[in-house]
Amino acid sequence: MSELITAELVDLDLSAETKSEAARSLAERMVSAGRVTDLDGFLADVAAREAQMPTGLDGGIGIPHCRSEHVAAPTLAFGRSRRGIDFGAADGPADLVFLIAAPAGADDDHLTILSSLARRLMDPGFTDALRAEADPAVAAALVRGEEAPATAPEPAEAATEKTATAERTAAKPFRIVAVTSCPTGIAHTYMAAESLEAAARAQGVVLDVETQGSAGFERLDPAVIAAADAVIWAHDVDVREKGRFGGKPVVDTGVKAGISRPAELIAEARAKAERGEISGIAEDGAGPAEGTGGPSGPSGHFGVRLRTYLMSGVSYMVPFVAAGGLLIALSFAIGGYEIAGAKSVADHFVWGESASWAALLNQIGTAAFGFLVPVLAGYIAYGMADRPALVPGFVGGAIALTIDAGFLGGLVAGLLAGAAVMAIQRVKVHPTLRGIMPVLVIPLLASIAVGFLMFIVVGKPIASLQNALTDWLNGLSGSNAVILGVVLGLMMCFDMGGPLNKVAYAFAVGGLADPTPGSLKVMAAVMAAGMVPPLAMALATTLRRSLFTRTERENGRAAWVLGASFITEGAIPFAAADPLRVIPSVMAGGAVTGALSMAFGCTLRAPHGGVFVVPLIGEPFLYVLAIAVGTAVSTALVVVLKGMRRTPGSGAPADDGPAVAVAA
Repeated sequence: MSELITAELVDLDLSAETKSEAARSLAERMVSAGRVTDLDGFLADVAAREAQMPTGLDGGIGIPHCRSEHVAAPTLAFGRSRRGIDFGAADGPADLVFLIAAPAGADDDHLTILSSLARRLMDPGFTDALRAEADPAVAAALVRGEEAPATAPEPAEAATEKTATAERTAAKPFRIVAVTSCPTGIAHTYMAAESLEAAARAQGVVLDVETQGSAGFERLDPAVIAAADAVIWAHDVDVREKGRFGGKPVVDTGVKAGISRPAELIAEARAKAERGEISGIAEDGAGPAEGTGGPSGPSGHFGVRLRTYLMSGVSYMVPFVAAGGLLIALSFAIGGYEIAGAKSVADHFVWGESASWAALLNQIGTAAFGFLVPVLAGYIAYGMADRPALVPGFVGGAIALTIDAGFLGGLVAGLLAGAAVMAIQRVKVHPTLRGIMPVLVIPLLASIAVGFLMFIVVGKPIASLQNALTDWLNGLSGSNAVILGVVLGLMMCFDMGGPLNKVAYAFAVGGLADPTPGSLKVMAAVMAAGMVPPLAMALATTLRRSLFTRTERENGRAAWVLGASFITEGAIPFAAADPLRVIPSVMAGGAVTGALSMAFGCTLRAPHGGVFVVPLIGEPFLYVLAIAVGTAVSTALVVVLKGMRRTPGSGAPADDGPAVAVAA
């Protein structure tokens, strides 16, 4: 910890009133200490992390944190506020603020130290000492762990209850194993673990926690899992190797619940164990024990689970799309569109000939694209039923290509494979067979089931639907094309990188696997609309500087490059700070751009690249015009809406007013 915090990184009289101001004030100390290289770039990363999930914790604690390429060394800054700052905690504002900065490639040792701080924040003696300390150097030493404050004594009633609980459970203590994880893996993962452990001690429960965070992933001993009476998953990212916990009651919730209400989770685990509610995932992915329910997957209603499964497949598919699509696009740039019909370079490659190099790039890219549908199907199945579902998922995706069911076939194949594996996992098997279930029996039986369904039952109807969709896209003209462009533009700009944006993008890139004039138009409209939000924010901050904070104006300069590169997320800080004005404005501009792109008949063979792939765009001048018009519409709307009503925190201070970070 000695490298992470010093007296100069401590502010015992933090005057900030908002979390963005607090982040800026503490980050400025990091810049002065040489720990952060780009203040506004780092604050943008902090804001993006904050937008994922509030970082306020019960007990008056705020822990804004992120990984950032603008961090030179792992750093911690501490601020103490008299009036309190709202970080989104249920019990009110935070007076203790810890800004944690980790480099993009932080090593495990430093992250382990940060995780130890996260655990100590759950100790009331530690936080009370920080509230009472008047010397920054001593406060820094406390944070470093050089002085361990005594834990506040328990009330007599609590001690009596704990003793009684321990006596009740002395004969056979209730045992729980838990897994905690969060998207960043720096703080919430370990705070949830500490909170659960503290609650378990108070109730006389034996609890072992596996923290699947960035500081390492040390698996629980299988014997410990086997001896457990129940399981708690407090996670915001998928639990790894779920099959280890099969055949036991599972409480599945978010990581914040593990921090804020651990006693309730333990009580729920007890209740499930008493009722005999067993998860449907058996040990090592085999069939569950008698009396099991359905497989344990993402919590929430069916729509939420389905979206999670589909997004799992899309997230693994996108790298294949990006690599393959850009290679194909580059081959066209070098050798022209006719290069797609070139003979195999394995037999006809000539050094020094651009046509040979173009053909080589085209054939490598085409090979990468050949994995698109199988990877999509395989990882949809993986998201549903873990590793045993990979084989039937890939097999189903390959069959979808064989029968010309395309992208839609891959979606269906992935869902069928996951469902087949989940069904097989429900079957009770003898313990001696469990070892071969996930590596032999489940993949074999599920592949047979998926193959039969895809070849014999659903494959042909899906292929017919795919062909009908392809014919419809190819025949799009006039008002039909414009309407589709409007819908795609709205989806791309509504959540700027969120689920709707990804659905529209996945629809577009799926058409590139077997490109047609219609699918190329869709790809063009999707990329054009996705460029509008950051470009509009960049233009607005240039034309009407007084409507934006200094930080937003500086982020506006970066947004020019992000928008030109088709990185829609460049507008997220603006939308997070003022969603009611920014989001409708960029949606309107995106809809206009999508409609114009379709009306102009623009096409695109590359899945990404922005202005850098303009030479690969059909009707490039009209394409640029569509983007310019949509950007102008969004800019005009956001300027008008911000000018009509200026509210605190809406991104409309005076030009020389205090700068705040980009947002909550």
